[in-house]
Amino acid sequence: MFVDQVKITVQAGKGGDGCCSFRREKYIPKGGPNGGNGGRGGDILLVADPNLTTLLDLRYQQLYRAESGTHGQGKSKTGKTGAPMIVKVPLGTVVKLHETDDVLADLTEPLEEFVVAYGGRGGFGNEHYKSSINRAPRRADPGEPGEEKVFSLELKLLADVGIIGFPNAGKSTLISRISNARPEIADYPFTTLVPKLGVVKVENYRSFVAADIPGIIEGAHDGKGLGHRFLKHTERTALLVHLLDFSLMNERDPIEDYHILQKELAEFDSDLATKPQILVASKVDHPEAEARWEELKSQLETLNPNLLAISSVEGRGLKELIFIIKEQLEKMGKWGAEIEKEDDDENETEYVVS
Repeated sequence: MFVDQVKITVQAGKGGDGCCSFRREKYIPKGGPNGGNGGRGGDILLVADPNLTTLLDLRYQQLYRAESGTHGQGKSKTGKTGAPMIVKVPLGTVVKLHETDDVLADLTEPLEEFVVAYGGRGGFGNEHYKSSINRAPRRADPGEPGEEKVFSLELKLLADVGIIGFPNAGKSTLISRISNARPEIADYPFTTLVPKLGVVKVENYRSFVAADIPGIIEGAHDGKGLGHRFLKHTERTALLVHLLDFSLMNERDPIEDYHILQKELAEFDSDLATKPQILVASKVDHPEAEARWEELKSQLETLNPNLLAISSVEGRGLKELIFIIKEQLEKMGKWGAEIEKEDDDENETEYVVS
């Protein structure tokens, strides 16, 4: 199950109490105070784990408590600091205060940490208050409570390429053909209800990550269809692949669809409409679809010169599409890091482009 929004409550550990104690040793009269300080309460940290892709675990456990510090003891013994509570979240998690929606952190690097709640300070023991004018203090402070807060966590997928288009434009079929992703594919709208990530292997054991972004229709920025919930996943992508449906089943005007989707991107975030895009005529696998493509090709080129036609079912144009994506990512300095050589899974596809 893909979960990209959760609310959690965190309670950092309470500080341990200080100790009020005096030395009581034979032959040492007036030994003086020796009460130790309490230990500090444990912090609560969010840690970005590259092995996670969803906030599912946090949906079922929404309260996190760190360990409290132990109390101080006699013989000047300081209490033990409470163990921190480490909460693992996927890369791309945005941390917001639930009450104000203020963004506090954006965890995009592997093992990046953010302290969401600090543990309480331990109380001072009476030894701390010993002075030249107060030789036998009987004061010991209680530990301070740890911070308690409520946060909203929002996941924005980290992908190099976002595949966008109206429902049934062929996004799922495309990502299943070029990557290791296996989304559900069917001939009805909203087949894909959550974003799907796929790793596209290219030459020299390098790769990029593509994301199938579902549910974008006219009015999505106002909550229609699957709403703007998944539009946010396009914000982190370096490049968008915009699919236009040219199949015989689609009676809509592809050029009109292009302008509608561009408007939705701009309404949601003005920067999205200016993000680099590759315009792709999808499902051009029938003579009549081919004729429709030839008729509209010149108009589409005026909208975006990065234009090509594909048929994911037949495999037509997929190698050329990968090559154009690779070129665009290289220009932007976003080309994927080298990946470790390993035996290919039988379901994975590797495109060698040079």
